[in-house]
Amino acid sequence: MSNEPDTFTDEERAAMKERAKELRRTRSSKGKVDGLTDLREKLAEMPEAERRIGERIHEIVNEVAPELQPKTWYGQPAWTKDGKVIVFFQGASKFSTRYSTLGFQQDARLDEGSMWATSFALTELSVDDEKLIGELIRRAAG
Repeated sequence: MSNEPDTFTDEERAAMKERAKELRRTRSSKGKVDGLTDLREKLAEMPEAERRIGERIHEIVNEVAPELQPKTWYGQPAWTKDGKVIVFFQGASKFSTRYSTLGFQQDARLDEGSMWATSFALTELSVDDEKLIGELIRRAAG
């Protein structure tokens, strides 16, 4: 890993390779990739604490926005609407950070005034956290 500011970290390069692999699979199978299987495989690879959070987020998505489709995105669990990533979960181990991230992409309908959050740090999930995540995903799915 280089300390030069304009080089990618090993983790970033790995994520880009994952994304390229996802795109090749989608193109070669004419879009008929089993996103749910891919998502579950990625969750299974995560350390236990991250996996539990990711699995619970997947359950919440299914409960509040079943129209969102599971897939992987840059090698991490994500959920799409009309082919566009709406929400994703990034485990802390992906980039060796101290927290996992629940993030929303630009097509998520979270707009609230002139400023709103698009990502949240997660170290564990409480009942209140799960309720907030459910509300955010419901809104994001529009």
